[in-house]
Amino acid sequence: MNAAPLPYRACVGLMLINSEGKIFCGERRDTPGAWQMPQGGIQKGEDLSVAALRELKEEIGVEKAEIIGQTKAPYRYDFPDFLEHHSIYKGKYRGQEQHWVALRFLGTDVDIDLVRYNDHEGPEFVAWRWCAPQEVVNNIVPFKRAVYEAVVEEFAPLLGKKK
Repeated sequence: MNAAPLPYRACVGLMLINSEGKIFCGERRDTPGAWQMPQGGIQKGEDLSVAALRELKEEIGVEKAEIIGQTKAPYRYDFPDFLEHHSIYKGKYRGQEQHWVALRFLGTDVDIDLVRYNDHEGPEFVAWRWCAPQEVVNNIVPFKRAVYEAVVEEFAPLLGKKK
């Protein structure tokens, strides 16, 4: 199938940064061994900051965070062919256009809850950990790696430790 005429899905990506300058990564429920930062769709007419805080709460149960930055422009990636027929989007999109938001985590590890706010589909992640920036890039699936490299580079000034 030629995906070129299909639109990109509007999405928000979330870089949650703890006081040590490490980044939240979750292991996807549907792809064991695949670790990524939280992300999710932006609803029609939804403000980016509202979408970011909503997705943060829905995916990892976190409400104790403040937005500290966002990327200058969105990043895009195309879905690989092997996902085309297995995707929940059922061929509606060629990939995702992600607006990335950096957030400072203001809570403690006990505030992270992967199941509390999940809908009927179940949790997005089955495990989580704090990762160094290069570890985040190294553990993402290959078709998202260029986006992760760019986002980590753009947000690098925000990764300094905060007490």
